[in-house]
Amino acid sequence: MHEELENFERNHVWDLVEPPPNCRPIGTKWVFKNKQGEDGMVVRNKARLKEGIDYEETFAPVARLEAIRILLAFVASKGFKLQQMDVKSVFLNGFIEKEVYVRQPPGFESARFLDRVYKLRKALYGLKQAPRAWYARLKSFLLKSGFVMGSVDQTLFLLSRGGDTLIVQIYVDNIIFGGSSHALVSSFAEQMSREFEMSLMGELQFFLGLQIKQGPEETFVHQAKYTKDILKKFEMGDSKPMTTPMSTNTALDADEDGRRPDIQFAICLCARYQASPRTSHRQAVKRIFRYLKFTPEFGLWYFSGSSLSLRGFLDADHASCRINCKSTFGTCQLLGTSLVSWSSRKQVSVSLSTTEAEYITAASYCSQLLWMKATLSDFGLRFGKIPLLVDFTSAISVAKNPVLHSRTKHIDVRFHFLRDHYEKGDIDLVHIVSKNQLADIFTKPPEFGAFVRLRGELGVEGVDNALIKGEIESQWTGLIALLV
Repeated sequence: MHEELENFERNHVWDLVEPPPNCRPIGTKWVFKNKQGEDGMVVRNKARLKEGIDYEETFAPVARLEAIRILLAFVASKGFKLQQMDVKSVFLNGFIEKEVYVRQPPGFESARFLDRVYKLRKALYGLKQAPRAWYARLKSFLLKSGFVMGSVDQTLFLLSRGGDTLIVQIYVDNIIFGGSSHALVSSFAEQMSREFEMSLMGELQFFLGLQIKQGPEETFVHQAKYTKDILKKFEMGDSKPMTTPMSTNTALDADEDGRRPDIQFAICLCARYQASPRTSHRQAVKRIFRYLKFTPEFGLWYFSGSSLSLRGFLDADHASCRINCKSTFGTCQLLGTSLVSWSSRKQVSVSLSTTEAEYITAASYCSQLLWMKATLSDFGLRFGKIPLLVDFTSAISVAKNPVLHSRTKHIDVRFHFLRDHYEKGDIDLVHIVSKNQLADIFTKPPEFGAFVRLRGELGVEGVDNALIKGEIESQWTGLIALLV
């Protein structure tokens, strides 16, 4: 607490003043937190003085996880090493414009001036302006230093100097950076340390729950710590491992005649299905935990020299939900051989046909590909038509045929977004045989052999049995040859 208040004084955060007329100062509170490393050990004890009302309801521009994985795949392919730094007392660096008064911190009131309040010069933790104020100051500093902000991802900044490139990604007080020149990277670290109080943490190893191992030829991203923590939390650490997350003959429905589990589960009604969970549902969830027990250290492999072509896979399963007959769709996007984004979810509305389910899925997915295309353009990558690989032909026919007929006239106009971008040449719908459809793993539970094959082709492997770079590249070369 003393260290926190010393930071306030050093950064000129506030002034102790007489409260103005009709002043209603904001209360403050101490918040204590332990910061853990990737091994679960406490690396720092934190005491924060925060504004006492709604101090958790704050906002700051933050990077999407897909953007983080895109960055990791890109720098791995270029052979860069990412570094990490942390801003000390980050929100105390942001200036605020309006007048804000707070009460004196509990336990540290001035004995001589008990009736006085603090007038803030800079943002205090918990103020809704604080994250915005910090981002505005950091953004201004980086732009003045010659960086260019990403056109889509406004937490991405790039600097080009003498043929070298420096990439900076910010996530509130965490900053990761790397580039083609060691001198440029070191210069940036020194520049930031002069402007702000920084903790240089060295090579990136643990970020947003992701454990990252950067080797000379590859980068391995996994969440072993999170997996072990969640197994421990739900007392599944000693459970029997399972080789797949779901049985191929499992078909979950309302199971109205099934036995209800313990009362703590039975009273938690599922609003989406308007039904109580049954023992069969709990067993299905426990199967997922048992699969995590079998694969605690599986993760994504990103290789040096990997192709930076962008492609997407898409699969849909019409009326697969037995409760409301909504369709399930799965998608995944790869940058070269690197899996950077994926999704598995139900459609929000009921589709009247397989054609409609597939077309709506492709239309919804098209926007994700366009976002990734725009994001990668900030890295200097330019793409023509982005291949969208599907194993159904009906949606391709609808997208390529501008004539409305009985099968398509009822489809909402907004889903013709897909046809529009196909005609513009932004994407290309390509048919792929079902056995090569990588997104199939996100829509239905395949049998063990197919599951392992698809998982491997997505670049998801453990440390000991990961495919080497050459094998992965040769597999993809063969697959691409089949598609051309």
